[in-house]
Amino acid sequence: MTITPREIEDRLEEAALTLRRLPAPQGSGPKGYGNSWPEFVRDARHAYGYHEARMRVIPNAGEIARMEETIGWLLLISDPDDRRIVWMRAEGWRWKPICWRFGVARATAWRRWTAALLTIRKSLIYKNKNTLKSRDQENN
Repeated sequence: MTITPREIEDRLEEAALTLRRLPAPQGSGPKGYGNSWPEFVRDARHAYGYHEARMRVIPNAGEIARMEETIGWLLLISDPDDRRIVWMRAEGWRWKPICWRFGVARATAWRRWTAALLTIRKSLIYKNKNTLKSRDQENN
């Protein structure tokens, strides 16, 4: 199985989308300012569903399994900054905010991102070869 950097990029983007689509349990986010009173309807038109309905698509088990595997790929990158650059690109961040955050030029950020994808590819190929060798040894 040969995987290309483009396929790795697509899998990372799919993992970021799946993670975003996972439901957040009630109270899992920051509380911020507020009170303990329940929310109430302030206007009659909001009480009867006159606002647009929001549909949330929850990922299935296969998408979650692929997401977990793909997030594990990030551990193959040794530099934490490069890991963060790869994940920010997977989440859809543009290059300018990434460059500002890490204090590098766009070409440098792109080079680090590309090198990280190639590192993941190389590690996956190496891991796949070792898996095939161990299977061959078990069969003989």
